[in-house]
Amino acid sequence: MAMLKCYGAYLNELALQFSRSNSGDVKNRRNVKQKSPQAAAISDFHRPIPSFGVKNMTSVDDIKSLRLITAIKTPYLPDGRFDLKAYDALVNMQIEDGAEGVIVGGTTGEGQLMSWDEHIMLIARTVNSFGRLIKVFGNTGSNSTGEAIHATEQGFAVGMHAALHINPYYGKTSMKGLVAHFKSVLHMGPTIIYNVPSRTGQDIPPGVIYSVAESANLVGVKECVGNDRIKQYTDKRIVVWSGNDDECHDARWDYGATGVISVTSNLVPGLMRRLMFEGKNPSLNAKIMPLVNWLFLEPNPIGLNTALAQLGVMRPVFRLPYVPLPRPKREEFVNIVKEIGREHFVGEKDVQVLDDDEFVLVGRY
Repeated sequence: MAMLKCYGAYLNELALQFSRSNSGDVKNRRNVKQKSPQAAAISDFHRPIPSFGVKNMTSVDDIKSLRLITAIKTPYLPDGRFDLKAYDALVNMQIEDGAEGVIVGGTTGEGQLMSWDEHIMLIARTVNSFGRLIKVFGNTGSNSTGEAIHATEQGFAVGMHAALHINPYYGKTSMKGLVAHFKSVLHMGPTIIYNVPSRTGQDIPPGVIYSVAESANLVGVKECVGNDRIKQYTDKRIVVWSGNDDECHDARWDYGATGVISVTSNLVPGLMRRLMFEGKNPSLNAKIMPLVNWLFLEPNPIGLNTALAQLGVMRPVFRLPYVPLPRPKREEFVNIVKEIGREHFVGEKDVQVLDDDEFVLVGRY
């Protein structure tokens, strides 16, 4: 009991001291003129990338030499989660058939339907599983510069070899804004700038690229405007990859493109490699064109998702808002596979039409 009384007296003394101290502070604060807070704009402030991320970076020159980069598809389980087993198998098929890089979480990989946690996890998994065999490009671009900075920091921290950056879409900015946006991420590591006005609603004009080309980290441009634009860049020794599978053969051999960042190579990586490596081959290009045209009947990646399901390489699971191509188009795909030759396509199962009720559409993921 005596100890409790003593402890109680000690607490009372502490309270009294606090009261006196606080009272003095109040008096002092009354005599101080208040100043309005001022906004502090800190230019180019970024958290440093952890050392293990830097150690895994590859050189810009190594990336500039790549001819075939696949915009890899992300498969799903019936509940909408990633099917990592199917994903690993698809990446392995790319490696075995000669792809030199993969874009993780791009439009084809449905990065727009991922949380950033999912996005960075998939980049990390790809690096850890395949980073010694293939170059890993993380799509860490965003229409928010803050998000792009944060995602790119995380991407390099988990070991991606290079970043892919799109221009801000929907909430479009000025040309000066585009330059500032790209400069905010370029210093972090090797970067490809991606121009696809059909999706962003805004072209990245050559003047913007020329303004950021002084950065040692600008690897090059993925260009979807067309081969004349590609020629503008290659004439100035800026590295360019065609973003259009239907134009990539001519882009490579007639307009100076380094290669292609391809959707079609998900399905026929060996044929796309031949198209990029073995010289002009109009007959092979013509042979592939029916497949390319079929893939883009609807916005990508609808056709690719449907095709990979029909080939048995992934489950017929779609994250909405994507839905499979209708049955007549699926039947057309079966004929295209037979015409080109099943042996040129990924996977080992026979191609199937699949019934409508075999497809699973997931709205909450």
